[in-house]
Amino acid sequence: MLLSDIRQLAAERLAGTIADRRHLHAHPELSFAEKETSAYIKARLDALGIPWNAMADTGVVATLEGGHPSDRTVALRADMDALPISELNAVDYVSRRPGVMHACGHDAHTASLLSTASILQSLKNQWAGTVRLIFQPAEEKLPGGATLMIRDGVLQNPAPLAVIGQHVMPSVPAGKVAMRSGRLMASMDEITVTVHGHGGHGAMPHLLVDPVLISAHLIVALQQIISRTANPVIPAVLSFGRVIADGAINVIPDSVLLKGTFRTVDEIWRYAAHEKIKAVAGSIAAAMGGACDVEIICGYPSLYNDPELTGELEMAAIAYLGKENVLPTDPMMIAEDFAYYGRSAPGCFYFLGTGNLQEGITAPLHNPRFNIDENALEISSGLMAYMAIRQLGNS
Repeated sequence: MLLSDIRQLAAERLAGTIADRRHLHAHPELSFAEKETSAYIKARLDALGIPWNAMADTGVVATLEGGHPSDRTVALRADMDALPISELNAVDYVSRRPGVMHACGHDAHTASLLSTASILQSLKNQWAGTVRLIFQPAEEKLPGGATLMIRDGVLQNPAPLAVIGQHVMPSVPAGKVAMRSGRLMASMDEITVTVHGHGGHGAMPHLLVDPVLISAHLIVALQQIISRTANPVIPAVLSFGRVIADGAINVIPDSVLLKGTFRTVDEIWRYAAHEKIKAVAGSIAAAMGGACDVEIICGYPSLYNDPELTGELEMAAIAYLGKENVLPTDPMMIAEDFAYYGRSAPGCFYFLGTGNLQEGITAPLHNPRFNIDENALEISSGLMAYMAIRQLGNS
């Protein structure tokens, strides 16, 4: 009975979910600045009669009590920040803030959780337990809003037996979800290398210590840490996306700045690699007559899905969508601060299919043309409500 009721309510609320998503999409806010988004969430929760508390400045935590007593608690998480990207979509709800865009689908996550709250509130007399709704700021920027929410007690009093999150995925067709037990996403660390030399005229290299040449050798050599030092069965990626050598065609600068990212799914290898990066960079610079400073800022840890919880949620997804619509997925080297929740409580993070090849909805995450098939929002809200109720022990 609950299953059919949830499906019906999700379908009835689809138009409202889309309206919420489009409002949020048109009014994106960057990490740690989600003031209007936070106010919108609070107003929607007030309209639903669901109590909430502010947390981590712009974060919102709402609490839903079922109609029957139970000491079981489940937490559901949505992130709500946007990215510094200029939108190129020609839609009515295009971003109204130049240079800011919901290019990672956090507008959809927030709208979906609001509808999940509405469904659970409508059916509260049919389930027992407590559902904690986490509207989290700043997933896109270190240190990540999850750390601040956890610091402020979002997983306490009482501790949830599970934390569940979802993320839109354009490579998965709308109508389907993709799940994986165990390792799902990589850690993410920011690397800054400043290479020091002695600049001068490009026509007199014998009088210089060329930091541009040192940097070229360094970028190539550091790849050997991945190809010849890492265990081949442990995924790892080292990429440099920013190289600044502020000279001219005939001017060698005194220094070169390199900025990149290191990612892996193994926490022990992660920190061993940090030391190797520093050692290789320092030795190459010194051998070529220069020097370098290496700064590594540790970002999000790797994301690990609790096997028992993920297995249970996969069965719930099959019951809700049908086995043919619940797909496996490979580990990915992108990162997510949902990983922090999974280090404090059993966690499961899964992908919501939002792609539609026939409609041309194929742009990847973090792309100025990113969009979603909004029909997927019927699944996103209903499935999460069903997962929560199942985890609370209600059939």
